[in-house]
Amino acid sequence: MSDCQSRTIWWDDGLWLIDQTLLPEELLALEIKSIHQLVQAIKSLQVRGAPALGAAGAYGIALAAHLSRAAGAPEMMAELETAAEMIRSARPTAVNLSWGVDRVLRAAACGERREEIQERALSEAEEIAAEDIRINRLLGKFGARLLRDGDNVLTHCNAGRLACVGWGTALGVVRSAVAEGKRVHVYACETRPLHQGSRLTAWELTEDRIPMTLICEGMSGSLMRKGRIDKVVVGADRITKDAVFNKIGTYSHAVLARHHGIPFYVAAPLSTFDSHHEEADITIEERDPEEICILNGKRLAPEGIEAYNPAFDATPLELISGIITEKGVYKPPLMPLV
Repeated sequence: MSDCQSRTIWWDDGLWLIDQTLLPEELLALEIKSIHQLVQAIKSLQVRGAPALGAAGAYGIALAAHLSRAAGAPEMMAELETAAEMIRSARPTAVNLSWGVDRVLRAAACGERREEIQERALSEAEEIAAEDIRINRLLGKFGARLLRDGDNVLTHCNAGRLACVGWGTALGVVRSAVAEGKRVHVYACETRPLHQGSRLTAWELTEDRIPMTLICEGMSGSLMRKGRIDKVVVGADRITKDAVFNKIGTYSHAVLARHHGIPFYVAAPLSTFDSHHEEADITIEERDPEEICILNGKRLAPEGIEAYNPAFDATPLELISGIITEKGVYKPPLMPLV
């Protein structure tokens, strides 16, 4: 379990992940022993973030193969398909989850015996995890070129190593710039209703000793107007032909940044691109309204009121200054072929 200090999700005689719902109070490695438990971990945000979900989907198929008692390859692949459907449906908006599942399924399908299927599934999942760290470091190097010494960077939600297998996307850009010797200060939005910014981003930046200031997301426009934000860098859960899907509230920051002439960047691996769909095709996950109404067991709003709790919003590509990937920075409408 030593990998919990450097990786969000890993395999060590079984599937392990950091339980992100316990941070910042406790850093705990959780062993996942069944597909049902993995699905619940995804739904409850014990594991979250697009690249981390890609790895979770990949390792989920490896876990299903590891747990299978099927006698032959056809029966085993049928079990993996069933597990794949369960995992894919856990969170519909994040495209990386299905991408990781499908990639390992294709690798497993090349096996002719039970043991070979298990080996191929785990090998592909491990490659996806290792690849994620390599990709994020490349992405970070490209993104670091966009940051100047002394920049104040606004970010939303958590797009650091906790949202990936390691290093991070949006925070990976900051981390890479700091590694190059640049002084960067981060304004981290708390990110209601589940506080991924205050609980996770602030924890990561504190661990890395990167200067940061925690703010409520409603404060970003005022800071922009006062000239205290130089760049905005966020992650993404899906990028379609016409929009970037990210944590709810991202669109508001993009509109404010455009009004104030501030560059707005999205950092995401190519696996997050969905070139087959447009914004109108995508189902945005709606979560339990009680997440808004209750915090740590304390009721914040009267019982019985109506509450609306979408997990994501869509930001039109015309509001994006550039999309930072492992292949370079793309400026809409110019987009990579994926």
